[in-house]
Amino acid sequence: MNEPQIARGRLAEAYRKARAHLLAQQTRGGFWVGELSSSALSTATAVCALTLVDRARFAALITGGVRWLLAHQREDGGWGDTVKSYSNISTTMLCRAALTLGKEVDGRSAPRIEESLRRAEDRLASLAGGRDPQKLAEAIRMRYGKDRTFSAPILSCAALAGLLDWSEAPALPFELACLPSSAYKWINLPVVSYALPALIALGIAQHTKRNLRIPGVYQLRQAAIPRALRKLESIQPVNGGFLEATPLVSFVTMSMAGAGRAAHPVAQKAVEFLRNAVRPDGSWPIDTDLSTWVTTLSINALSESGENFGELARPLRQWLLDQQYRETHPFTSAAPGAWGWTPLPGAVPDADDTSGALLALRNLGVTAESSEAALAGITWLLDLQNSDGGWPTFCRGWGRLPFDRSSADISAHALRALYAWKDDLPVETAEKKAAFSRRMRNAMRRGLRFLARIQRADGALSGAWVPLWFGNQHAPGDENPTYGVTRVLAAYRDLNLLGNEAARRGLGWLISAQGKDGGWGGAPNTPSSVEETALAVDALLGCGSLSGADTARARGLQWLIERVEDDSFSNASPIGFYFAKLWYFERLYPVIFTVGALGRALQTQ
Repeated sequence: MNEPQIARGRLAEAYRKARAHLLAQQTRGGFWVGELSSSALSTATAVCALTLVDRARFAALITGGVRWLLAHQREDGGWGDTVKSYSNISTTMLCRAALTLGKEVDGRSAPRIEESLRRAEDRLASLAGGRDPQKLAEAIRMRYGKDRTFSAPILSCAALAGLLDWSEAPALPFELACLPSSAYKWINLPVVSYALPALIALGIAQHTKRNLRIPGVYQLRQAAIPRALRKLESIQPVNGGFLEATPLVSFVTMSMAGAGRAAHPVAQKAVEFLRNAVRPDGSWPIDTDLSTWVTTLSINALSESGENFGELARPLRQWLLDQQYRETHPFTSAAPGAWGWTPLPGAVPDADDTSGALLALRNLGVTAESSEAALAGITWLLDLQNSDGGWPTFCRGWGRLPFDRSSADISAHALRALYAWKDDLPVETAEKKAAFSRRMRNAMRRGLRFLARIQRADGALSGAWVPLWFGNQHAPGDENPTYGVTRVLAAYRDLNLLGNEAARRGLGWLISAQGKDGGWGGAPNTPSSVEETALAVDALLGCGSLSGADTARARGLQWLIERVEDDSFSNASPIGFYFAKLWYFERLYPVIFTVGALGRALQTQ
């Protein structure tokens, strides 16, 4: 196959256009906010919560949400997490509950709602293999297995809407929240670390609704309610938004209302969050925004393209420094030194955003203040590393459920951050500096061993890594090995280890996964997207002379440039996984990744 030739002028013009588009999205403060997709799932849960709290008071919001859901039902009768997502049983179950609860509020839409419900029930029957409530409940439980983080809220919501018996909802032991936070990782909670608010509120609602008066047990659980509610109140952000996540806030709100506690301060603050989070079209997003995340991605993409931030470096650096947590976080008990995904009150510290912020600070230029912040951030990452050598998202040692385990994408990002700062940390004495350097080197060795160990060894994914927080709805198992491989290869590249056997196997897989059109999807034989193609091209740049790499790079670069030229490069795809594998797309992802790939190509040409 002849390698496509890309004229430098054409490449430079495409980069200029993509860069201008990205810079136009900056706020006056110089940072980026982005925009998350509207979510049928979020909208449905918000409608349910507000209806159960006070349907008369919130009639306008409920009606707006109901009509948005009616307008975005898919042809098959179901709903997907985003307007670009395939329908699924979870979101369709929640939308059915929302329309069931909301139909008495929006009388004008009653005929449309009835028809929509009929179609939704047909779709649910096809997905679950039957129509009866027990069949639907079992299908939800089967989808999530032992992890009750999302199965319990979905089934409880259906029970609150009168569509299921409460016995179908997996019980949540809310009384365990009364234990010290340090004990959570030892007691095998049936939900992931970030779902503590749902554990408490849903557990209390289930206890109240089921009313199982087992002698001794009932009295003990009743006695635990006040303390559990105090815990819930203590971890609620000032704006009411647990994790800034509409679904989590809504599940807490509807549970409090279902337990007869709609007037409780937690429920009232949560309602205010929902009122403030609704969009003009009546929908709700999955989260408020990913401002810190998209800002660090933008800074790093521009920096790796050779951009000089000039006078903008100082305010951007200060903005990032202002987002660093300086105190122990009340939600996860995380130590100071990390970053979350947004400056808003509901965010919590996590490894991916901390790594991105550390890289951005390094790319903005080292100062005394940024070095001190980096030392705290690096220390936080070192303390978070799991015994398996990888990094989890939030909490060390919560390894039993999927979204608390070490993962390839987060571990690779942490390795890049550690390597970037290895020579510029203000450790007090030579002796302490030597000890800290040894600790960092040991952490990086363990991290690399973790990545080598979890690399897929056989089958179609041999040589690939699968990420935690990104997926592809067209790929087997909704996985996105393209994203995972590109993120791990970025770490090998930064650490000058592309000659490593694991890296070479990863590069070989990436080349083999390229589509016939020259682009990449989330896996072989999936539709190409801007995000995945840009990441793949970026990963292949500077990877050496592996057979086929030059041709794959050039073909991918041509595909990407054509998307810029026809103005489709800003079309976002639903590749993001939010909590509990809820799909989302972010408006800035394709633009940022395109800038990074084209800019690096210019630098290496």
